[in-house]
Amino acid sequence: MFLPLMAQLRVGREKGRPRTRPDAVRGDKAYSSRAIRGHLRSRGIKAVIPEPDDQKGHRKRRGSRGGRPVALDAADYRNRNVIERRYCHVKQWRGLATRYDKHSMIYRSAVVLNGVIAWTCVLSGSPNYSVR
Repeated sequence: MFLPLMAQLRVGREKGRPRTRPDAVRGDKAYSSRAIRGHLRSRGIKAVIPEPDDQKGHRKRRGSRGGRPVALDAADYRNRNVIERRYCHVKQWRGLATRYDKHSMIYRSAVVLNGVIAWTCVLSGSPNYSVR
């Protein structure tokens, strides 16, 4: 689902069209695949994704044909916890955590609603936005 998500990505600006290309993408080891890395490289997006141990082993076993090791900006990767904390907030909504919805449009609407509520609570200065 990463590639369709990147196709729909829009980052708003003060003026002009929204950006469709972020500066970098942070992800955990699950997002380390040849397809994802190739897509990011072709669009000029920096991948801050560590390489899993099994992929390191495959690359080393191939020798010089295995390619260069993956570059990882460790300082930038530490900032991934911001994303993980946001997922924890999103998963406070039981329907989002368990994905009860039958249709993807309904699920996406719930995710957007959760984001709007979080955004308005941040603007109002409220430390907790959980809705019960």
